[in-house]
Amino acid sequence: MNYSIGELARRSGLAVRTVRYYSDAGLVPPIARTPAGYRRYDLAAVARLELIRTLRELSLDLATIRRVLDREIALSDVAAAHAEALAVQIRTLRLHRAILTAVAARGSNPEELERMHSLAKLSADERRLLVDDFLDTVFADRPELRAARNTLTPELPDDPTPAQLDAWLELTKLLQDETFRTDLRRLTTQYPISGLQADPVAAVQALAAPAVTAGLSPTSPEASPLVAQLLNNFARTVAQADLREAAQRLLSILESARDPRRERYLELLATINGWAPPEHLTPIYDWTIEALRQAS
Repeated sequence: MNYSIGELARRSGLAVRTVRYYSDAGLVPPIARTPAGYRRYDLAAVARLELIRTLRELSLDLATIRRVLDREIALSDVAAAHAEALAVQIRTLRLHRAILTAVAARGSNPEELERMHSLAKLSADERRLLVDDFLDTVFADRPELRAARNTLTPELPDDPTPAQLDAWLELTKLLQDETFRTDLRRLTTQYPISGLQADPVAAVQALAAPAVTAGLSPTSPEASPLVAQLLNNFARTVAQADLREAAQRLLSILESARDPRRERYLELLATINGWAPPEHLTPIYDWTIEALRQAS
């Protein structure tokens, strides 16, 4: 059975001019021509047209479609590549929608709108590079701090809330703050340990937090045993026999950790990653620093 171009158009649901265009382009060649020069097509032409229409609706260009029809490339490979491209577009559109929603809800001023637009122009890969550059500076190549690095990595979702957008915009300023980078790098270089179990800041938190919660004064006699235990534990961790020098070293670490920018980074990180708000550690650092100075 063969069909005229009009019959082929009816069976495929396409306009006659569209079928003629595809035929002239060689995508749907006729099997024969009548003595009057009219083109005739078979059932295979119907199938080719259906495939062409589907691929065009999926935004494939005619050059790629021709290669698929000629079996120069596998349809599965083309589908996989375009699926990934669409995934990138979807992520971008979700971010744009989130930005427009935030602007509509808050009536953002032109300066903030420009900042949001700058965010929208950054691809996921570019955002990752910005984060990696910051973390590379802070942690260098210390494998023992890999877990700490992972916990400090922000992951802006594809469809962020207005709060997550705000947090990301503020975080990008910290990521590019050279003094903040330098101070965090100095803090990590003061960690002479491997693994997180011996983290001196975590040890301080575990021992001093109950005292702070209980309202114990860092200069009281009751605080002395806690400070002694904390200092002895730290001295053993860093193999420091002189307790006075160990105290000075621990004080330096805590004063660096007390940087309000560090605490703000952790707050923004929790918002972006959808985590519970972090505990405010500044009171614990303040208590321990005062207790250590009192004991020295």
